[in-house]
Amino acid sequence: MSQHLAEPVARLIDEFNRLPGIGPKTAQRLTFYLLRVPKEEALSLAEAIREIKERIITCSVCCNLSEQDPCAICRDPQRDRDRICVVEEPLDILAIEKTGYRGLYHVLHGALNPVEGIGPEDLRIAELLKRLREDPPAEVILATNANMEGDSTAMYLSAQIKPLGICVTRLARGLPMGGDLGYADEMTLAQALDGRREM
Repeated sequence: MSQHLAEPVARLIDEFNRLPGIGPKTAQRLTFYLLRVPKEEALSLAEAIREIKERIITCSVCCNLSEQDPCAICRDPQRDRDRICVVEEPLDILAIEKTGYRGLYHVLHGALNPVEGIGPEDLRIAELLKRLREDPPAEVILATNANMEGDSTAMYLSAQIKPLGICVTRLARGLPMGGDLGYADEMTLAQALDGRREM
């Protein structure tokens, strides 16, 4: 960082630059934005960051992020306890909740990625298997991402779960609503054909 910047400014730029998806230019823009806003607004951001680090914990049941243990979803008696939807990240739960799904969840906190050195021991797979052995549901829905890492994670999990006698399903794939066949890639079309069902 340039020696023409005050040390606290350079430090904040460096800290922003370490965040995923934030490059040097964006880090500079964020820093100079915070220098311009009222002090209370900047301190409110700092307080929000401090608060999530102090108050947010991992649910001991599903490994979701929560203020309480177990989390609100795991405590909810109205949830369908015969279905557990396995997702990669806590953010994935928000997307699935919008569909009206009323079962339980398990958050892996990532996906298998041998290239980056992420193996089964780096994810919350042991916690999932322990949970399934202690209180087996009727179905485990593998809702990992539709990419190479998500697919390999789903295959690995399926191989671990099926011997427990639990039904393992995977999210269907295909064309998005409003999608035009002419713009779909061949992999998406092939998966849509494979996943077709009777009407």
